[in-house]
Amino acid sequence: MSRELMWLTFTVILTGVLWIPYILDRIMVRGLWGTLANPSRDDKPQTPWAQRLYFAHTNAVDNLVVFAPLVLILDNIGYSTRGTVIACAVYFWARLAHAIVYALGVPVLRTLTFAVGFGAQVALALAIIGKL
Repeated sequence: MSRELMWLTFTVILTGVLWIPYILDRIMVRGLWGTLANPSRDDKPQTPWAQRLYFAHTNAVDNLVVFAPLVLILDNIGYSTRGTVIACAVYFWARLAHAIVYALGVPVLRTLTFAVGFGAQVALALAIIGKL
């Protein structure tokens, strides 16, 4: 497995578990049966951090749709450099930081961590274009 695929795997795992804390909060706020019921506009709102983490998770899923194909294309064309590995690592750590600062409600850092992750995606896209 390439190091880029390793970082993709870590990113997929991170994205796959981000829902757990906000669902636990939902159980604490609404109870188990309220959590298992169909969503309603009358549902008791979750705590602010859980609402923000929900949005961070949604954003992580949206961006995984871009990141994963870039890594898979790199793997398919057999292209791996120090720069592509660093870009993948930076993307993972930026996404982790984004989820944390989003849940904590730190707007400026949230935007900066998002921008760093986006920059890593751009670096991967440019590496692919340069190789083609």
